[in-house]
Amino acid sequence: MTSKTLPLPKLSGFSERNGIWYAEEIPLIDLAKEYGTPLYVYSKKALTESYEAYDKACMDSKGKRRARIHYAMKANSNLAVIDLFKQLGAGFDLVSGGELARALAIGADPKSLVFAGVGKSAPEIAAALKAGVKCINVESIAELHKINRVASDLNLRAPISLRVNPDVDAQTHPYISTGLKGNKFGIAYHEVLKTYREASRLPQIDVVGIDCHIGSQITTTAPYLDALDKVLDLVEHLKREGIVIHHLDLGGGLGISYSNETPPDITEFTNTLLNHVTERGFGHLDVVLEPGRSLVGNAGVLLTTVEYLKPGVEKNFCIVDAAMTELMRPALYEAHHGIVPAQTKQTKSIVYDVVGPVCESGDWLGRDRQLAVEEGDLLAILSAGAYGFVMASNYNTRPKPAEIMVDGKDAFVIRRRESIQELYSTESVLPK
Repeated sequence: MTSKTLPLPKLSGFSERNGIWYAEEIPLIDLAKEYGTPLYVYSKKALTESYEAYDKACMDSKGKRRARIHYAMKANSNLAVIDLFKQLGAGFDLVSGGELARALAIGADPKSLVFAGVGKSAPEIAAALKAGVKCINVESIAELHKINRVASDLNLRAPISLRVNPDVDAQTHPYISTGLKGNKFGIAYHEVLKTYREASRLPQIDVVGIDCHIGSQITTTAPYLDALDKVLDLVEHLKREGIVIHHLDLGGGLGISYSNETPPDITEFTNTLLNHVTERGFGHLDVVLEPGRSLVGNAGVLLTTVEYLKPGVEKNFCIVDAAMTELMRPALYEAHHGIVPAQTKQTKSIVYDVVGPVCESGDWLGRDRQLAVEEGDLLAILSAGAYGFVMASNYNTRPKPAEIMVDGKDAFVIRRRESIQELYSTESVLPK
């Protein structure tokens, strides 16, 4: 058995000091003792720094705002996380009625909300229109007509943009690629002009913008520039036809370092895109950016306790109390997350597959990891702030873990641990 020795990601709010891992100023082992495991831990410092890296590029040298950040809530929608971003100045990118309700629950300005998603229902569209969102991103002609019908029933105007599928390869995992013609997202590039003409004729529709999102965990700038040029070409064509675009939504998708990836620096990346918009003559447009993973991914860890060490003929297994129910990404994408002992031990280092207790062979969190651990030790699964808790499930009737936010020397419970009884409290047996 050989280990997959990959470098650990660069982290802001988490660090190792003299063999002990900390969340800001609190040892992870102290958090596990107080709140139990599995446990999600987020760093306020890391969240703030990643946001400010974007916001820095959104201002020009004269202090004029060039773009606005709309956090993609699907990455991590905990109320404390989104409220922090609201306080920092963010708007929000939503993909469901539930996310709309979360944004409104923290007092987000409806005009800071962009409602995206490929399969919006009539009740979701109605809720968005009643709330007065900034824009609804349209993904098909059929959806465009449904929005018009719902708006007509409510006697409201519907501000829309079309999500363009530019057929640009984002060079990412096929499950998280969204900008190719074989993907379910967006309106095919050759259909966009026709669809805008259709939208401009519908009585309850107000065309306000154009949108493009090509995928997630993208680690190079080139695909963004390719997609941007194709979208700006459309804006030029629409202007000639008398269809005025007011805002340009560039989406999100910038990757993070899970191990050896080298994504662009956030500020440099953002400057490159915004400068290109200006160079093409579109500096007057209201530009929207929708980062998700790059804001929260490396701002969170998942803590888990070693239950058993199980040697085998072909594999050694480190069985922990977290599972695919807490972190789905390895099972879903074969994603790599760094895994480290929260406290260094003077014990023999062995190659393990780190697996959970769920009754599925796909329930693994890390393969071929060189670890010096004993039963009862605490492990930290890194880069778990994005697509961690939001993808969690109750499979095998497992309660979802608590979430903690650390701010310096203070820790706050931002979601309590579920109880087993809560999992079946909405169920009932048939009458006898």
